[in-house]
Amino acid sequence: MSPYVKDLSEAGLDDELIQSKEPILVDFWAPWCGPCRAMAPAVDAAAEKLGSSAKVYKINGDENPDVSPRFNIKGIPTLIVFKDGQEAKRLVGLSSKEQIEALVRTA
Repeated sequence: MSPYVKDLSEAGLDDELIQSKEPILVDFWAPWCGPCRAMAPAVDAAAEKLGSSAKVYKINGDENPDVSPRFNIKGIPTLIVFKDGQEAKRLVGLSSKEQIEALVRTA
């Protein structure tokens, strides 16, 4: 994992949603998910490009089983951008670095 993307738990996400002034991009994934693993380098590259304009996190759905029903996640990988503590945009499925950057910038 890159220094630009941090692992997060559901409790940690709650804290970030309350405190963060920047948009938050969360990659909901699981270790057994091939598309999730394939997309990881694109998430890392997008996080590096976004720099301090957004925070980027990964939440393992297997380790945090309550996140899927809470955020209505039907498939993974799912990327959700949160602004001011609320969901702003969502992207489901394998995505490119450019799609991920655009998701955050247009949220």
